Amino acid sequence: MLVLIGALIVIAALVGGFLVEKGNLWILVQPAEAIIIFGAAIGGFMIASPVKVMKSVMNGVLVILEGKTYSKADYMEVLMLLGEVFYKIRKEGLISVENDVDNPARSPIFRKYPKFFRNQHALSLVVDTLRTVMTTKIEPHELESLIGAELDTHHEELMVPTRSVSNMADALPGLGIVAAVMGVVLTMQKIGEPPEILGHSIGAALVGTFLGVLMCYGFVGPAARNMEYHASEELQYLSVLKMAIVAFVSGAAPQVAVEFGRRVIPANVKPSFEEIEQAIRRIKK
Repeated sequence: MLVLIGALIVIAALVGGFLVEKGNLWILVQPAEAIIIFGAAIGGFMIASPVKVMKSVMNGVLVILEGKTYSKADYMEVLMLLGEVFYKIRKEGLISVENDVDNPARSPIFRKYPKFFRNQHALSLVVDTLRTVMTTKIEPHELESLIGAELDTHHEELMVPTRSVSNMADALPGLGIVAAVMGVVLTMQKIGEPPEILGHSIGAALVGTFLGVLMCYGFVGPAARNMEYHASEELQYLSVLKMAIVAFVSGAAPQVAVEFGRRVIPANVKPSFEEIEQAIRRIKK
């Protein structure tokens, strides 16, 4: 929603400022310039991007349009999940979560936390890590390096569509200049026409530069930065899982391991120590 509101503000500011100076809005309506700029931008994007990158860009656009971010409730949920898993392991042994790990879809623990369960990468991270701990004698520092490498790889994957959209934004001003030059070429063919016609033709050519710069700095560039923010937020969320699990495998008590995870949550959505403590008490009961 905020993305759409921001786009409307950009358009309103542009149109409002232009009308204040008594500009003619129809001069900005240049279909030929738009075809050149957007057609070339889309074509360049297709040349530079494999199919999987195109799909990830589309998914990234849907994410920023939805405007969903991780809230305090989401972090509370994942901490409670980890706390419940840790207490079960501490009380009944590591083998007690074997069925949960082997079949997460039927796990009474995982199904209790629907938002976490729908996050496939977070679910895979927890399940695969527990399976690794159950089937190997991996050391805590090795486990930390293993999860860290996985998070780095996942973050790089999330950044691919961001870089692709950012490259498109960088190309738009240049494509605007291309459209403007083509407009000037057409204007030179009308050199014998009256000044009114030449002025209109030159104005239409300059709209190409205007449109390219506007799309770069007003829409596509900000969209790329929004996608980058979502990628960083996803990494922060998964880092909470990493810190808590590594702390527990290193020998920390369940509540202490959960506290390790809580400490790396961003301050604006971080649950308080008292909130976590009360929730942990409910799990113990």
